Amino acid sequence: MIIAHRGASGYTPENTFAAFDKAIELGADYLELDVQLAKDEEVVVIHDAKVDRTSNGKGHIHHFTLKELQKLEAGSWFHEDFYGERIPTLTQVLQRYGGKIGMLIEVKYPSLYPTIAEKLAKLLTEEMYHNQTIIVQSFDFQFLKQFHQHAPSIPLGLLVKYSIKGITNNQLKEWSSLVSYINPNKALVTKTLVKKIHYRNMKTFPYTARDRKGMEKLIHNRVDGIITDFPDLTKKDPSIESSP
Repeated sequence: MIIAHRGASGYTPENTFAAFDKAIELGADYLELDVQLAKDEEVVVIHDAKVDRTSNGKGHIHHFTLKELQKLEAGSWFHEDFYGERIPTLTQVLQRYGGKIGMLIEVKYPSLYPTIAEKLAKLLTEEMYHNQTIIVQSFDFQFLKQFHQHAPSIPLGLLVKYSIKGITNNQLKEWSSLVSYINPNKALVTKTLVKKIHYRNMKTFPYTARDRKGMEKLIHNRVDGIITDFPDLTKKDPSIESSP
């Protein structure tokens, strides 16, 4: 599986319709996107806790209403060709891409948003989204437990930061009681780790591959999917596609 990191963010401004459209054009299997809550508790698609880096605004996401957020320009920071892109809501993304591509939804900074588990679960379990392929992921295992109480049918992924200690068998045993995916920093991935994840009946989508060499290594280690800024990277080299 090829998972487009914040959309095709190597080519377009991340977490925008331009990035998601490009990911579909390049044949990605999933969109990876980030969600947070606006001041009026609307679920919006943006990575950072502040709008500063990826828009012409300044300040924390939760200090803006949805109406205020959607007035911001969110494309020209990447390139002038993308002037006019906006910060989308998750509802807009689901409506626009439902049935076209899977979605790997990362909840950012859940501790900032006490109601986000309930809000997101309600949104994703509404009738209109039942047939979409959706995975919810986070670095916060406790948040995933909380979300699962509200939406037990939605599969979960645990993101794992790089640590020199790696991932232990005890951790995998604990995590496997809740999640279906272990999505580690790519530097943690070995063939042995992938075997251990598969032994626990989980899958793994490591993050974030940005070059062909990195992809080759992950494919060699038999991962189930790759989170990448460049969804077309494997298609440029047949030797990668045919790697065992």
